[in-house]
Amino acid sequence: MSKKSIPVLLCCLMALVLFACGSEQQTAPQSLGMSSDVQSEHETTAPESELDAPPVKEAQNETSQLPGQEPGDTEENAEMKMNVHIGAHTFTATLEDNAAVDALVKMMESGPLTLQMSEYAGFEKVGELGANLPASNSQTTTQAGDIVLYQGSQIVIFYGSNSWSYTRLGKIDDLTGWTDALGSGDVSVTFSLGE
Repeated sequence: MSKKSIPVLLCCLMALVLFACGSEQQTAPQSLGMSSDVQSEHETTAPESELDAPPVKEAQNETSQLPGQEPGDTEENAEMKMNVHIGAHTFTATLEDNAAVDALVKMMESGPLTLQMSEYAGFEKVGELGANLPASNSQTTTQAGDIVLYQGSQIVIFYGSNSWSYTRLGKIDDLTGWTDALGSGDVSVTFSLGE
């Protein structure tokens, strides 16, 4: 090998090394000056085909509407309502969430319930249902407007206060005219599902 061919050979080797280094850089570029942390985060994002896909609609809860439930309400936030008719007056009551109320609602689904309610002790009216409802009694201090179940088969509505073991059924929402409507003697009261 001549001395003249050594520099040519060295130049070729250097060109080969530079070419090899250049191709390595092309296989793992630092795109647009991103740091390696940002680049690796960028590489883990979803492919374009997934990003361009239309959003998936979440399935809506299809719950049946309960009596007294407003359209659009869900079972979690819906309050069951009951109408209480006394003479020419109609009051709205919010019902509790328990087995006794469920049974009472089933009875009212067949039509309004009219009870002859007797005056008792100057603070309540008591009426016999003619059927037993599932009780979950607890010591309760009632207030005016409370509606409770007593001994499983009697509905008691209060215009005063009493402490006894009852199952709560509901409460009158607006007591305006409540005491006057109940009067001082026996009274006929009709319970129906709210609309």
